[in-house]
Order: sequence, then C-alpha cells, then structure tokens
Amino acid sequence: MQIAVITGGSSGIGQSAAFELAKRGTAVVVTYRGGRDRALETVERIEKDGGTAVALPLDVSRPDTFGEFRAALTGVLENWGRTSFDFLVSNAGVGQPPVMFEDTTEDLFDQMIAVHLKGPYFLTQTLLPLLADNGSIVYTTSTSALPTARPTPGYSVYASVKGAQIVLTRYLAKELSARGIRVNAVAPGVTRTRLGDDAFAQHPELIPPIAGRTALGRIGEPDDLGTVIAFLGSPDAGWITAQTVEASGGYEL
Repeated sequence: MQIAVITGGSSGIGQSAAFELAKRGTAVVVTYRGGRDRALETVERIEKDGGTAVALPLDVSRPDTFGEFRAALTGVLENWGRTSFDFLVSNAGVGQPPVMFEDTTEDLFDQMIAVHLKGPYFLTQTLLPLLADNGSIVYTTSTSALPTARPTPGYSVYASVKGAQIVLTRYLAKELSARGIRVNAVAPGVTRTRLGDDAFAQHPELIPPIAGRTALGRIGEPDDLGTVIAFLGSPDAGWITAQTVEASGGYEL
C-alpha cells in the first residue's frame, strides 16, 4: 500500500489531492492547523468511498513541534504495517492581502517565511528518514514566482518565498536523487480555495476579470491541481524531477 502525507489537506488543493490519491488506492495522512472538523470530514469521505485516511494536527510554522508530529506519523505508519511513507505533498500555506513594498511589516515577512519556506524546509528534513527510497516530494508554489509572471503590485513577499520553494525543489531533487527520490513543484494560477478568507465566495465580482485573463476562460478549481499533484507522485511521472509544473489554465498567457 502506497502512503502519502499531505500538509494542509483539510481543504482546497490539498484536500483535492487527498481525494484523488485515495481514489488511486493510496492511503492518505492529511494535516490540519485550525480546520479539524474539515479534516475529519475529508477522512470520512475517503473512508466512505473505500479508501484509507487519517488526520493529524500540524502547524507548519512551528518547527519545534515537528518531532512530535513525526512521532505521531510513525504511530500511524505502524498501524498500517509500514515504517515509511512514499509521497510528501508540502501544500500548507497562507494567503496575504496585497501590501505594497514600503508598507510591508517584519511580522508579515516573518509569517510568509515561516509558513512557505522555513516550515516546509525543516518539515521535509524531519520527515526525510521516514520517506521511502524512490519516493516523491511535491511542493505547492505559485505562478507569481515564475520567470514568466507579470508582477502584481503588493505581493513581493509572497512571490519571493514561493520563488524560494522553486529553488529548493531543484536543490533537493539533486541531493535526494541518490535515494531515487523525485522532487517537483506545481505552480497554480488563481484558484478557488479558502485562502484569503474565501475571497471569491465573498467577492464573486472578482472572478470574471480573472477568467478573462486566463486562456481557458475560467479560474482554477482545487480539483484541477489535485490531479496534477497525484500525477507527479505516481509512477507515470517516474522520469520527472526538479521541475515546476505550471497548472494555471493559461493565466496571463
């Protein structure tokens, strides 16, 4: 039985990845920070459909808790008859309102670094001994960090730390290749998730202009990304590593 660990798996892109992987027969560990009920609902839906899943609490901005999480994960793996897992999806994240460079605070900067760079970096390091040889890692980054992006004022911090994830992807792909571990990233465009306080649910008028700037004529949905993540972790992507796959429907093409 293949096993995947998905941070931020209680909603949005992480939840869709969990559903897609479970459909393919992968047992899933989803993590949550504040959405315990949503995480349990995710597990319940997977189990109702015949899959295997469990939810564990994790705050990716707190490296001091990663050892405790590793111990909890080890217990789950033992219950499933394993000592390792196969696929790490580093997806947990936090959005930010647009803040111009001159107004950016140190607190905002530190939050973005903690959630999108320091946390994923040291969580991967903590879990690496449990990741099986020939396993896979996928980071969820952003089209805002791609060289082809058209910078939008107000997102210098967010895009910078997401760009650091892309660099981390390439370096880990090189370092971990000795164990056959593939490391890739997926770069979503504008996607309907819970980030930004459910901005699209609260402000549906934002959708048509964005859809008009997207080649395929709509904003992204979590399922659009969940299938890409599942593919990157599958044997079908066994010759792909060190890549950042844009999955944006042709945003700003």
